[in-house]
Parts: sequence; C-alpha cells; structure tokens
Amino acid sequence: MSATEIDYYELLEVERGADDKVIKSSYRRLAMRYHPDKNPGCDDSEARFKQISEAYDCLKDPQKRAAYDRYGHAAFQQGMGGGGGGGQGAEFGDIGDIFESIFGSAFGGGGRQQARRGADLRYDMEVSLDEAFRGKSTEITIEVSQGCEPCHGTGAEPGTSKRNCNMCAGHGKVRAQQGFFVVERTCPTCHGRGEVIEKPCRSCGGEGRVDKAQTLQVDIPPGVDSGTRIRLSGKGEAGPFGAPPGDLYIFLHVKPNRVFEREGTTLLTRVPITFTTAALGGSIEIPGIDGDPITVDIPVGIQSGKQLRKRGAGMPVLQGRGRGDLVVEISVETPTKLSARQKELLRELQATETGDECPGSKGFFDRLKDAWNDLKE
Repeated sequence: MSATEIDYYELLEVERGADDKVIKSSYRRLAMRYHPDKNPGCDDSEARFKQISEAYDCLKDPQKRAAYDRYGHAAFQQGMGGGGGGGQGAEFGDIGDIFESIFGSAFGGGGRQQARRGADLRYDMEVSLDEAFRGKSTEITIEVSQGCEPCHGTGAEPGTSKRNCNMCAGHGKVRAQQGFFVVERTCPTCHGRGEVIEKPCRSCGGEGRVDKAQTLQVDIPPGVDSGTRIRLSGKGEAGPFGAPPGDLYIFLHVKPNRVFEREGTTLLTRVPITFTTAALGGSIEIPGIDGDPITVDIPVGIQSGKQLRKRGAGMPVLQGRGRGDLVVEISVETPTKLSARQKELLRELQATETGDECPGSKGFFDRLKDAWNDLKE
C-alpha cells in the first residue's frame, strides 16, 4: 500500500491541527523505528519508512500542507504539474517550451533553485569602558546549526544518494495549463531543488544540519562604542543541504563608567577642587583612562561648571589614528565646617571686598590658603 492511499496525518500519528514541532517530533520517532538500517531485510519496514518520509515531506511545507488539507492527494496527481510523464503533462511541457523560446525563463523551465545560504545570527556582548579603550580578545560559546558531519550536509544517509524528483523530473518546477497559458510554480515535493532524499540521514533527519555548541574567538579593537558591530564571516547558521552558512554579528554594548562619561571619542569627568584653589589657581593631577596621571592647570578665579580640555587624552579613534579629548568639568567645593581662624579670614575678606578687587588680597589669600590647609590636615 503506497502513502498516497493512506492519510498523511495518520501515517505520522498526529492530529490534523498539529503544529510543525509536533509533526517533526513524530516523524523523527517513526523514522528511527522503521529505518532500513534498524530493520535489515524487512520489506514492510522499508515501505513504511518511505511512506512516512513522503508524508513528512508534504506536511512540513506550509504551502504543500495547505494544498493537501484542501484537495488531499489529488493536489499532487498528474495534471497538477510534473515534467516527466506523457499525455497531458507532456503537452504542458511543449507549450511551456514555446513560451520559454519567446519570453525566456519567466514562462519556461527556469531550472532548479539554488540552495539558500544559512541565516545570519546576532550575539550581544557587554564590555567595560577600559576594555573599549584597550581592546581585547575573548571567546564566546553559542548554540548554532552546523553542517551534519556524517552526511556532509547532504541530508542523505551515508552510502546513499539523492534521486531526481518524480513530480518535476528534476527541473525543480512544475507547470499547469490554464486556458492558453501555462503557469509555472516551484515543485511542492522537492521545493525547487529537483532532488529528493529517499533515505534521510539518521543524525540530522534529512535536514543536512544539526544544532551544536561552538566556541569562537572574538577580537575587539580599541575604540569600539555601543552599537559597534563585528562580523564573523561564515559563523552563522549552516545553510540547508550543504548551502553556504550565514554570518555572525557581534553587537557591542559599553557599560557605564563611574568616573568617565563618553561622547564618541571624547571623555568627560567631573573634578572637585577647593575654594582656595578656585580663587588662587594652581594645578591638580587626575588619573587618565589609560591609568597615567594627567596634570590640569586651574586658572585663577575659576567657577563651578567651567570645562577644561586636555587634547589627546580621550578614547582612541576606531580603526584610525590618535585619540579624542578629555573634558574636565570643575566643581568648586564650599566648606561646611570652618575653624575660628578661617571664619575670621573670610570675614576680613568680606569687609575688604570692593567690586572685583580686594586691596592687599595677595597676603590675605596666602593666609586664607594656609588656614584652609590646616583644616584639611
């Protein structure tokens, strides 16, 4: 009894409303049970294996399944297409050949479809600001479809081979006549490949690929920023039936830093200074992103919020030369606890202030600075 005489859903032991995951799981279970290698010399098992393979080939394809649900096995009988038989099918082929000679492959045979490459994949990775500054090499482990080793991605059981599709005679397309015109569509049996697998590989179930964990090295160059994308060519999902794999894209996200804020290659940091340093000026040292100290000159009378720029002390230019700038924003600290001497000096300053000038301010500020240092100690 052939599969065309038995309901495909009954063959796979699933309900008509079963989803793709249930159908695939049931097919793999039955394929393992009736596979010829597990039942050597048993013609019934081999026949059953071919039946369930034919049923799964139909139900795993949404378009073919929809046609089967509506028309049953009649959807795939001679006359609905096929280029290998005689009679009406041959007549369709002759008319199609005429259209092909006039209009080209849009109305003619067109040939088999090329196997599509595997899907591209995305991996999100977080790095610190220091790692973004220096760059680093790291390893990641991902679960991804890879070519099946036993069948070398063909999907056929080792020692066996594919055969030409009977429905389309290996062309990958079938034709149906509608009045004077010939309509051509992708073969629903082989999905345009022109070949079918009689004995699917036991390792991959005929898919030509299996999910495996693979460890990859990722080299992160100095200067990357959030949104930087690194492409690993050929490390994406394996293509079906030996088709080329897709690519893997690493999307980087730079974590916030408690000292520096970043805008492109420019770094911003906020530095507190004392009241006397703001008034008298001077210089301070702060740590740079590379760990080396940076000297910042403070002009006399600087105010809170004033920004000072240090050229070439920022982030490196990605895949370029040089570095951006470091912007130092000054924050003048107002004292909350004063000694009696400091209060006396501040009152003296308050009494002698006339506009922007303070008579005798140099000696006064020296005394004020000494008092301030005493407070700090």
